Amino acid sequence: MSEITVSPIKNKLGTVFIPVRDIERSRDWYCNLLGISKDECKIMHGHLCPLPMQGTAGIILDTMPMWGGNEPGGAPNIRVPAVMLLTDDLQASYQFVKDNDVTMVTEIEFDHWFVIKDPDENLLMICRG
Repeated sequence: MSEITVSPIKNKLGTVFIPVRDIERSRDWYCNLLGISKDECKIMHGHLCPLPMQGTAGIILDTMPMWGGNEPGGAPNIRVPAVMLLTDDLQASYQFVKDNDVTMVTEIEFDHWFVIKDPDENLLMICRG
């Protein structure tokens, strides 16, 4: 039997940071994608924008000045779908992103998910949930 280690770190996801280059443009894009009013998404300290999410974890858009955001190319984008957004209607979600000129990375795969790019080319998965 293995021994369980006691850790002061919680087994709980707090939030996901998404690197962006233009905080206002990204806020507007994510608000449109998620059906959130821009009034609910305040930009803080000139580089952070928490998005009000349902569920256990949140999303914070961040120009990441401490992590390469001040470099000419900005902070590196997420090149794998590290964020999965849920939907009850995969087909309607797919059509919605196409109608809103979102860059598609995949078609619907296995009748379960597809991947898109945000304006900074971060990959996001939309998945039947």
